[in-house]
Amino acid sequence: MALAPRLDLRQTQSLVMTPQLQQAIKLLQLSNLELAVFIDQELERNPLLEREDSYRFDAPEGEAPAAAPAAEAEGTVLDGMGNGDAAEALDADYGDVYDGDGPSDSAEGDAAGQWNRSAGGSHDFDDGESNLEQTLAEVVNLREHLLAQLNMDIADPADRLIGLHLMALLDESGYLAGDPADVAATLGCSPDRVETVLRRMQRFDPVGIFARSLKECLALQLAERNRLDPAMQALLDNLPMLARRDLAGLMRVCGVDAEDLGDMIGEIKALDPKPALRFESVVAQTVVPDVLMRRGQDGGWLVELNSETLPRVLIDTRYYAKIAGVAKTREDKTYISDRLQSANWLVKSLHQRATTILKVATELVRQQDAFFRHGIRQLKPLVLRDIASAIGMHESTVSRVTSNKYIATPRGIYELKYFFTQAIGSAGGGDAHSAEAVRHRIKALIEAEGRDVLSDDRLVDILKAEGIDIARRTVAKYREGMNIPSSVQRRRERSLGL
Repeated sequence: MALAPRLDLRQTQSLVMTPQLQQAIKLLQLSNLELAVFIDQELERNPLLEREDSYRFDAPEGEAPAAAPAAEAEGTVLDGMGNGDAAEALDADYGDVYDGDGPSDSAEGDAAGQWNRSAGGSHDFDDGESNLEQTLAEVVNLREHLLAQLNMDIADPADRLIGLHLMALLDESGYLAGDPADVAATLGCSPDRVETVLRRMQRFDPVGIFARSLKECLALQLAERNRLDPAMQALLDNLPMLARRDLAGLMRVCGVDAEDLGDMIGEIKALDPKPALRFESVVAQTVVPDVLMRRGQDGGWLVELNSETLPRVLIDTRYYAKIAGVAKTREDKTYISDRLQSANWLVKSLHQRATTILKVATELVRQQDAFFRHGIRQLKPLVLRDIASAIGMHESTVSRVTSNKYIATPRGIYELKYFFTQAIGSAGGGDAHSAEAVRHRIKALIEAEGRDVLSDDRLVDILKAEGIDIARRTVAKYREGMNIPSSVQRRRERSLGL
């Protein structure tokens, strides 16, 4: 049989991850902070994109830029509620703004007014160059605090230089992270001199600073309070036993009874294991919710996207028309076309992201309605498949949407992942219970226990009486996951008054 060329037509299906699809998936799983960084990068790369608030308002009528339609899906009403009309912005006419430049009767009055403004004694609305920040107290950091004590307590310039090197070795908790011998080798002095300076600096405020271990930090604070007796020193020498809650062994090592050991442990708890943290002025990053939820007038829930986290990206069609008309070369035309296509895809992806987040959040609120109305004991067991099947999406899409996304509810701010919990069977064959609700119930029972400490077996009996079918090992796992000691340890601590 002779071989001959032949042309065949075949039809196949395949999944192709286009760059646009990859971009849409990437945007879906980004948090609002990560999305803001991504948008900033796109604004730098694409000249056809700009923010809504930075758009030039001198554009002729009919040439307004295209905006990201994310705002179209900003609100969803449950139980048939209406969104309501948006409140109009309150504006003031430019001519109605007082500028503080009133008429003056004389040159002396002008001079007096100028003096009053500069001295902060003005009686009008113009405060000159003063501002509120100038009236606030300056925050002293740890280095400035220690440096002031170093200059007052140590007069020798060489010892001050050693102290500066020791200050450079402090970690964020106030512990000496380096070896004093390295300081001696660097400065060419004796290790004994460095040790002498270190002992003097260990008396600085805050007490416990420049310690080389937790034991030394606590010992410095106890010595300052004149409480570093032999029994307390023995307790500091055996801190691992205290971490293991080996109270019987500690009483034997320290030579004290249960009452004295309880008082000693109480003193240890009153100390500061990280004395330098009180000087740190680290600004905590607050969680900005992506979805807002509130109760409606008819008892339903109103779910909407947080407009503050929605990126307002515009396509400047006026600028596109201007540069497209003067482009001559093929490279210029191709570049402009690619930028326009990329901008359109970004706007479309942002709209799809907003719509998907709102759809998933709305379904979560619908299925966890009992939790929002009655509390955590009514939290419903839920998995990604339940939400995905309800809204007609894939589980991976729901997983990306709920990652690093937060919702503000009447009960607080929660991550969307919080509402997905495992199911615990019901003892009476009824509805299953959420694992998070069971953990909360176990914690509440232990916190409310009186003199009779509840064992794990007793907790199982109480939970089964409430209709929760749970095994003893599961109770122990949940208890240990919440860092709650066993009933034996809790009973021993109760006897010591801890």
